[in-house]
Parts: sequence; structure tokens; C-alpha cells
Amino acid sequence: MSNLITERISKIVRVVPRNRNTELTLLVFAIALNAFEIIQVQLGTTQSLNAAFWFYFTPLALASLVLHLVLRLRASEADPLILPVVVALNGLGLAEIYRLDIAAKANKQAELFADKQVIWTVVAIALAISVVLFVKSHLLLRRYVFISGVVGIGLLLSPLLPFIGKTINGASLWLSIGGLTFQPGEIAKIALTVFFAGYLVQRKDSLAMTGRTILGIQIPKGRELGPVLAFWLISLLVLVVQHDLGTSLLFFGLFLVMIYTATGKVIYPIVGLGMFLTGALLASRALNYVTARFDAWLNPFDDAHYNANGGSYQLVQGLFGFAHGGLLGTGLGGGVPQLVPLAESDFIIASLGEELGLAGLFVIFTLYVLLVARGLRIGFSHSDEFSKLLATGLSFAFALQCFIVIGGVTRVVPLTGLTTPFLAAGGSSLVANWIIVGLLLRISDTSRREVTQ
Repeated sequence: MSNLITERISKIVRVVPRNRNTELTLLVFAIALNAFEIIQVQLGTTQSLNAAFWFYFTPLALASLVLHLVLRLRASEADPLILPVVVALNGLGLAEIYRLDIAAKANKQAELFADKQVIWTVVAIALAISVVLFVKSHLLLRRYVFISGVVGIGLLLSPLLPFIGKTINGASLWLSIGGLTFQPGEIAKIALTVFFAGYLVQRKDSLAMTGRTILGIQIPKGRELGPVLAFWLISLLVLVVQHDLGTSLLFFGLFLVMIYTATGKVIYPIVGLGMFLTGALLASRALNYVTARFDAWLNPFDDAHYNANGGSYQLVQGLFGFAHGGLLGTGLGGGVPQLVPLAESDFIIASLGEELGLAGLFVIFTLYVLLVARGLRIGFSHSDEFSKLLATGLSFAFALQCFIVIGGVTRVVPLTGLTTPFLAAGGSSLVANWIIVGLLLRISDTSRREVTQ
């Protein structure tokens, strides 16, 4: 009898992979941390707990547990750390946006974001679940490489369309259809990453060929520099026409990293970075929009730039918020992050820096580093070149976007219009980034199955 019981237990253990149990343990911790954050927000702002806790806590918790269950059933070998890390980031962002909404209500402001963020979170996780369920193998995306490229560029330039294109704060980044505003560039980064991965796999050998050697550096043949030139021109077009420095840098940087990963030739990112810096410097002198961004970055405390209409006021207020938070922060609900314009979106890192302090920011940065590291690990552990490039590109998109946004808020680089993944308010960003999570989970599942077979 004891042998029979032992045999049945061993079968159950074999059915449930150990990494899924690890994921569940970490996921429960992330959910509990989110509950603590919302409770702290309520106590820090209203000195009491109320039923709104359940509205801001339950949807994320249930949706993430459903995704975990789907992974157990359909992708049991998927990476166990990605989901808990993303839930922790998403939950923290939701708690801070809720905290800012409480301040907005106290100031009788009409526009609130937390309720929308809850809805978009559920929609985004549902789409990630759909990716895991219906994309049985990410290798199917290789059939649609050039279609992905056309779709990606089309989405990137679609805000220029008449009637549905929308310009906000001088940047043409949005589509407005039936009252619903959406940023197509967020989805474009997924489509273009698929295109880059497929294209570079096909041209890997020719791109790796070298021509002349100049100053000890092997230079690729002229015709192989064509793709770099083409995407440089596209990135400049985005910068000039759409007034979007962040998206321009994101897509060109993503292409350079992926071409370096495919060929191993460091000359590509060197030449590409030089081309982009040259274009950006020329734009800073020729375009008023870029000139204003550079002036506000270099001289934020000058009276000539310190104004709320496109000047350095927002940047300086964010820096004051960091200073107010100090090492340990004021605690969630204890600061005044609402003094920074767009504190719930572009400057949510400044909001969190004030209330969580430098120590809290380091924890957030560690979560992002862990997310990117796991994504890169997925890519480089895969034997298929397309899978390697796709996972690397998707992971680096997180890294580059975080650098651009956090660097802008902390005055390392000029400010851009990008948002911090999973933390900032915005449905477009949440949907795109959760779809990327679904793809990384699917790729990691196939990678681990290859190792175990």
C-alpha cells in the first residue's frame, strides 16, 4: 500500500514541473506585496481602509493566477521568474497611479487614471494568455516576416493619417478612433522586432562579410550597409515628422543591437550610433522641438527654459521630488508627487523615487535587470537563430526603453515621450508589453523542452 501511495505521489510531482511551483511561490509573494502597497496608499492618504482596495487589488491578482494556470497546462517549461517580476512591477505602478488619483480627487481634477489602468491590465493579461494559448510555436512568425515589417512601419507612421491621427503636446504619436486613443508605436515595436529577427537570419552571412580594412577595423561591403542607412532614414523621419525623439531612438537602437547579435560585427553599432548622434545633433539645430528638448536638458534651471509649457519645469520638479525622497523615501502616500506634471505616466519614476527613495528605485531597477536578463538568457539558450534574435530583441526593447525613460527623468539624456514599461499609466504600453511577456514565455517553453529532450 505504501509503495502504491509513493508511486502516485511521484507521478503527481512529475506532472507539475518544479519551475511552475517556484513561479507560484514568487507570484503569491508579488500579489501580497501589491496588497500591502494599496493598503499603505490608503492609510498614507486617507488614514483609513475602504472597499476600493478590492477593486484595485483583485483584478491583477486573479488575472495573473489565471495566466499561471494556463502556463501549467500549456507551457509548463516556461521561465518561472518572468511572470512574478512583471506582476510586481504592474502592481506597484497601479498602486502609485491610485495614490495620484486620490490626490487628483482632493484637488478636484477631472481626469483620473487608476480605474482605466485596472481595466487595461486585465485586457493586457488576457492578450498574454491568448498568446500562450493560441501561438503554439513562435516559429510560425517566420512565415510573416515581411508582412510584419510592412505592418510595423505602417503602424509607426499611422499617426500621420488625417482625421484619425492625433497630436498631443506637439508629438504625433496617437490614433483616435471612436473616442479611444491608442499609441500604435507600441505594437509596431513587436512587429518590427519580428521583421528584424527574420530579415537578419536570412541575411546573416552576407552581413557578416567584410570588405576593406581601415585603421585596423574591418568595414562591411557598401551594399551591406544599406539596411543600416534605410532604418537610419526611417528613424530620422519619425523624429522630423512626428516630433518623437524617444521612438526614433528606440527603433534604431533595437535594430543595431539585433544586427550586432546576428553578425557579431561591432562596426555596425559603432557606425549606426555615430549616424544617429549626427542626425540628432543636426535636428537639435534645425528643429525647434528638438532644440527645446536639448536646451531644457542642458540648462534646466535657467529662467529662459524654466516654464510649464514645453520647458524644464517638469524635469526640475521631478528632480526636486527625488531630493525630497532621499534614501528611504516618504512612504507611499506620504509625498507630493502630484506636483510633477504627468506624474502618472512620463514621470512615474519620479513619483516612485520620492515615495520609495533611492533604495526603492534600486529595487525597481533590479526587477527590470532581472526581467531583461531572463529574456536574454532565453534567447541565447535557444538553438534556433530566429528564436535567439527574437527573444534578444524583445528583451532589449525593455532595456532600451527603461534607459531612455529613466535617463530622461534623471537628466542623463534628453526627455522623450516614452513610458516606463508596466509602471506608467497607458493602455497601449501595457498591452504591448504584456504581449511581449507572452511571447517570451512561449519562446522559453520551447527552449527548455529542447534541453530536456
